[in-house]
Amino acid sequence: MESLLQTFEETAGLCHPDCVKASNEQEDYDASQSAALIAVSLISSARVIFKLDSEYTEYSAQYLVDNVGKEEVEGEMDQQSCQYTVENLLRYLVENVWIKKEDGQGEMDQQRREFTVKDCFEFAFKKGLPRSVHWAHVGCTFKAPPFACQIPRVPMKGEVIEATDLGEALKLGMQQPVGARLHVFSPEFDSVGEGIYDGPSGNGTSYVGLRDVIMVEAERIKGETVVTVQICYKKKTSFVKVSTRSMILPLNGDDESQVREPTCLLVDFCIPRFSIN
Repeated sequence: MESLLQTFEETAGLCHPDCVKASNEQEDYDASQSAALIAVSLISSARVIFKLDSEYTEYSAQYLVDNVGKEEVEGEMDQQSCQYTVENLLRYLVENVWIKKEDGQGEMDQQRREFTVKDCFEFAFKKGLPRSVHWAHVGCTFKAPPFACQIPRVPMKGEVIEATDLGEALKLGMQQPVGARLHVFSPEFDSVGEGIYDGPSGNGTSYVGLRDVIMVEAERIKGETVVTVQICYKKKTSFVKVSTRSMILPLNGDDESQVREPTCLLVDFCIPRFSIN
């Protein structure tokens, strides 16, 4: 197992051509990957802030993608297949890497339910997380081998804290970065640049959907509270200033039946709260 971990560390970040092809063909947004990436970033930051890790440690987002929401079947894998042996390694390579899968099989393997940042936190507290160098990269198209169950995971002890409104989220943000979701409208969000994103303008606006973000800073600009968030949008990570004033969001065009009560562009706030002892 030590030799396997060393191999992972030496090849961290390197992709198989099939993974590169899949990444290039992937659409802009994968909800599960996004939630996993935000979750591990918040976990890594919190563990440094509360001195659980002596330095910033990247944990595996792909481990969450591979496992969150997956039903556990007791006795699904026998103990022998979980052992890291040359025989098991060769069997895995033959079945999953060297033999080209039939058309559509890869898509079936990738089918999974979408999950949230909160789901990732809860799973991490229950199962722990491996470091990113000990697991596959995000978007890896290959199924994790049975003997991956022997890869060491860092224990995580704590609970998920959710804020009911922006005010509570800003208080949490005084201690650590906060996870949230942002209502994204186009073309307003695409053209915000270094300005302040304040939602739909009403002129040819279309609703893109909710996107996972990290709240990193709050400030007052011209008497208004503005939150800077980190977001990955159209495969590019950037920092955007977001207005926090309450507004009516037309989530489905001009259909008045879809108009909801006043809300904020930022919603669904949560953080991982670790137990120090």
